[in-house]
Amino acid sequence: MKIWIDILTPKQLLFSEPIVERLREKHHVLCTSRQYYEVSKLSKIRHFDLIFIGKHGGISKTNKLTASIDRIKKLSNKIKKFEPELVISFGSPEAARISFGLGIKHIMFCDSPHANAVMKLTVPIIQKLLIPDIIAKKEFSKYGINEKNILQYKAIDAMVTIQRKIDENINSPFKKNGKKNILIRVEEEEAAYTSKSNKTIPILQKIVKDHKNENIVVLGRYTKQIKNLQNVIGNDIKIIKMSFDGKYLLKNTDIFIGSGGTMTAESALMGIPTISYNAVPNIVEKFLVKKNLVKRETNPNKISNHIKKIFERKNNTNQKIAKKIVKEMEDPIEKLIKIIKN
Repeated sequence: MKIWIDILTPKQLLFSEPIVERLREKHHVLCTSRQYYEVSKLSKIRHFDLIFIGKHGGISKTNKLTASIDRIKKLSNKIKKFEPELVISFGSPEAARISFGLGIKHIMFCDSPHANAVMKLTVPIIQKLLIPDIIAKKEFSKYGINEKNILQYKAIDAMVTIQRKIDENINSPFKKNGKKNILIRVEEEEAAYTSKSNKTIPILQKIVKDHKNENIVVLGRYTKQIKNLQNVIGNDIKIIKMSFDGKYLLKNTDIFIGSGGTMTAESALMGIPTISYNAVPNIVEKFLVKKNLVKRETNPNKISNHIKKIFERKNNTNQKIAKKIVKEMEDPIEKLIKIIKN
């Protein structure tokens, strides 16, 4: 069978790796993406073969629309020539529109019902939807898919992505000086489901002030965003673009502060003490908070105090909880394979 997989974000790329590996045992798989720095960089790091068609539309609604229209036009020509019998995506409006237009069955994975725009453009016209069982089917059926076409798996997506092997022989942005490593991930600013947060700067300023003797690394997303942070924070901390595999950075991290997204979930399941400032409230983050793997906090003073407590703590409670939870999860790829067979 010919299968087309459209991959738009770093998380989707990492989640796709084991899927592509399994499917290529019996099927011909084409993987596409769009020009987007973090995806193109990660694809090189992971040696993941992608065909880049079109680009990310940025923050402007007009540019998003124009980029999507242009990508549909270019992609549809490629897909017509490839002639797939199945499409797999993780919430790609272009893949949904093309598969619908060409009459190709479309299976979608998703753990982000809060992404309203993407849900409205994809969910009503796909055939099957695979979701974590911690998310109720009604969170997606309200967008226009029958609940009988929604299948749940007992896992969260980070369980799949943290299994990947990483290259240990690369230079870390953290200094080897015996100090604690604090990794901070800045929130997404250009997705349709986000609004600019005013939480990040005060949190960064407080952490820099109270923990300046530790190794602090901030992971930015966009060049403009990084320049703004440098203007406000100065040179007291290292602010970098995501030019590493996130798992490698997390393995060298003593505490992670994230916005509640993919790296927050990965950090939590790796047993790393994790704080979420919850820039984009979502169900996966709520689950991790409930399981005591993530501490949700938006107050800069309380975040700084919590960091201090973690550094003073001598047990590895997070690792024990994380191991137990991961062990109880199932592989969602098995569900996908079963659907394809049926």
